[in-house]
Amino acid sequence: MTMLPGGTEQKLGLVIDLDTCVGCQACATSCKEWNTGGYSAPLSDQNPYGADPHGAWLNRVHAYEVGEGAASHTVHFPRSCLHCEKPDCVTVCPTGASYKRAKDGIVLVNPETCIGCKLCSWACPYGARECDQSHGVIKKCTLCVDRIYNEKLEPRDRIPACVRACPTGARHFGNLGDPTSEISKLVAERNGFDLLPEFGYKPVNKYLPPRPRRDAAKSTPVLDSAMPAPEEAGTRAAHFFSWADRMLSR
Repeated sequence: MTMLPGGTEQKLGLVIDLDTCVGCQACATSCKEWNTGGYSAPLSDQNPYGADPHGAWLNRVHAYEVGEGAASHTVHFPRSCLHCEKPDCVTVCPTGASYKRAKDGIVLVNPETCIGCKLCSWACPYGARECDQSHGVIKKCTLCVDRIYNEKLEPRDRIPACVRACPTGARHFGNLGDPTSEISKLVAERNGFDLLPEFGYKPVNKYLPPRPRRDAAKSTPVLDSAMPAPEEAGTRAAHFFSWADRMLSR
């Protein structure tokens, strides 16, 4: 099979439609449920009902406001590992526990050799890695690798749990290395964008920008100028979830 740029045979990843994501958290909870049972070790929680609950979540959804006046609206921004073509998290790992698969481009962590040093989490600009304090190792989105190749499951279930659970169809899964795939066509049609492309990590996952609101378009002529460009939206979202993480970790 021909190798793609980045040294992989495929580029499996997600495309997330910011226009149809309603922030329901179904992706986050289904991810938590599936990976608690199918992961190398349960995604633990510490003090879940106390004053300072925390734990490992591989998928998170944040929300922020865009625009002003009639043009304003809420954007729900899911985030998880983007399975970058050039992942610094892999480069900095001192034990080789973090690696990118040649078969499909999925970035994984071997819990047997991970020492929990957190270098990878510091290197990731997207905040996609979680330190599970109960197990002393780093955990992250695996694209549900134990689902997508599981022939014991029905074909419709051989997709990441977050995609299967999304009630609005805002999440899509496929081979982004194939320009003829349905998911690649969707990215091309909707001007899908990379998150923080200026860093040069070339994330495989893409985001589809929100569409202008039709009701606001009728009432104000400045809606389009209020809508951020895809690159700006990605940067603003990155700044937001960085701030949100700081607030949530207090």
